[in-house]
Amino acid sequence: MVLCHIRSRLANYQPFRVEASMVSARAAVAMILRDCGDDTEVLLIQRAERDGDPWSGHMALPGGRRAPTDRDVIHTAARETHEEVGIDIQAHGEVLGALDELQAIARHKPMGLVISPIVWDLRTPVEPTPHSAEVDDTVWVPLSFLLSRAARGVYRRTLDGIEQEYPAYCYRGYTVWGLTHHILSRFVELLR
Repeated sequence: MVLCHIRSRLANYQPFRVEASMVSARAAVAMILRDCGDDTEVLLIQRAERDGDPWSGHMALPGGRRAPTDRDVIHTAARETHEEVGIDIQAHGEVLGALDELQAIARHKPMGLVISPIVWDLRTPVEPTPHSAEVDDTVWVPLSFLLSRAARGVYRRTLDGIEQEYPAYCYRGYTVWGLTHHILSRFVELLR
């Protein structure tokens, strides 16, 4: 999967937007892509374990809540990426487009938080430097892997005494499920 194909698919894509009246808070995540010859990779983070964080320890895209000083969700995604993994995506990347907004859910309940995924092309070779208070690890995942059957897996979780299964991507010991799996799945479908 090469970036020129991704760029063309996003050029005319009109992402779904959640009505402003339904939003009490906004957040943004950065889907950072880098060219690897015949393939493209996406950067994922493993969030640090923190009390009170509903996504503690999960695999995710860099990002977070919009600050009052952020101009827009693009600025939010860029600021959060710099804070979490030390990449100045505005200096080293280019926005390719946005994906559908999603309402965040924690413990099976809507949170009133809307998340905007922003897709970036990382034009300069830069490696992430995780901020240990927020990020335990980072991994670059090939999009060709996400498009393959080998990526498909299941995540089992017990919540309130009930075990449930969730679709997941499994890559080199990392399990991507929940919100990040949803974002990546919709992106992969857009590329097919």
